Amino acid sequence: MNNNHLSHVRYSLVLCLLTVLSTGFAGCARLGYNLGSMLPLDIKTVFVPLLINQTNEPNIEGETTRAVIDFIQRDGSLKIANRDTADARLQVILTRFQIVPIAFDQDRRTAAEEYRMYLTASVRLIRQSNGEILAENPSVRGESTFPLQGDLTKSKSVGLPEAAKDLAHDIVEKIVEYW
Repeated sequence: MNNNHLSHVRYSLVLCLLTVLSTGFAGCARLGYNLGSMLPLDIKTVFVPLLINQTNEPNIEGETTRAVIDFIQRDGSLKIANRDTADARLQVILTRFQIVPIAFDQDRRTAAEEYRMYLTASVRLIRQSNGEILAENPSVRGESTFPLQGDLTKSKSVGLPEAAKDLAHDIVEKIVEYW
């Protein structure tokens, strides 16, 4: 085969591939899907109330709510709105808070030096107009690892922002459903 024929074959293959891809994307657009988002086309804004804390750990809902709002704004699939103007409402219930020691002092085997924090939440994205559940996940989890710094209370304050960010990332991923 000569180079001219090979170039023509490559060109034809590329053209076929582009045709298949564009047809597939056009089909998705007709069905109401956005590239990168599975949200209905009419859902553009979301209200995020203070998360509900059903764990035994006090005062974790504020930090976690801020992380969720920040991640929604960074993602860009939805805009934050107030209760009266939002297309949807995000309901997040913090269901579990857990700290597990993962590294110990070599001299004192019972003294933990490093911990892993887990935050688990139940999530629902609800259409404001009729209460329809648009997305739901009963168990979304975020985590962080942090060293013991002073006492455990002080150390938890170091681990919470990272666990909240990790949870927020997973919440946004679950409600937007990237593909």
